[in-house]
Amino acid sequence: MTWWPDGESSGDRIPISALEHHSYCPRQAALIHVEGVFTDDVNTVRGSLAHERVDKPGIRASAAPGTRQHYAVPVWSSALGLYGRCDVVEIGNDLAVPVEHKIGKYQPGGPADIQVAAQVLCLREMLNLDVPYGEVFTHVDRRRHRVEMTEELVAAVTTTIAKLRRVLLAPQLPPPVSDRRCRRCSLLDDCLPRAVSAPTDLYSIRPLGDWHA
Repeated sequence: MTWWPDGESSGDRIPISALEHHSYCPRQAALIHVEGVFTDDVNTVRGSLAHERVDKPGIRASAAPGTRQHYAVPVWSSALGLYGRCDVVEIGNDLAVPVEHKIGKYQPGGPADIQVAAQVLCLREMLNLDVPYGEVFTHVDRRRHRVEMTEELVAAVTTTIAKLRRVLLAPQLPPPVSDRRCRRCSLLDDCLPRAVSAPTDLYSIRPLGDWHA
């Protein structure tokens, strides 16, 4: 395998973004991070445009006194085998808080929480600062949503890492979920969930229009 950074092929290092992809759909994670498949749609383009500012490394003053916003911050964890980049890390008053930017509606307990929690764990390992929680900033409502670092969320991160590592090293792609998530996925035409999971009796397959309804 040649898809690991720096030539690694043991599966010891996992991109943090893959945790969110796996939490949404294991097959999506494998298509992106193993097969190298990625297709833009209107939502991914909107996301890229929304990230233009935070994708450029730099430091800016925050509205909070004594706090600065660090943009496009590389992070990693040797203990967890993770690496990635935070959109924003606010640092000040002996605290550090990662802020992940998303274009869609915030879903408590959703994939974004896994991603932000992983960023918190990386920063805790890297910095001699308190990293008590993370935040998700949603462009749709221009709000920040706090992600509390509960024991359950930390356990969910470690469980996701273990499951994702098995998916990335498996000889075959995971089966498609074939549910409502597929309609919002930009990889729909690459994944072909209907074709892969279709029954052998072709006459029992619903018309494609019914599946998209």
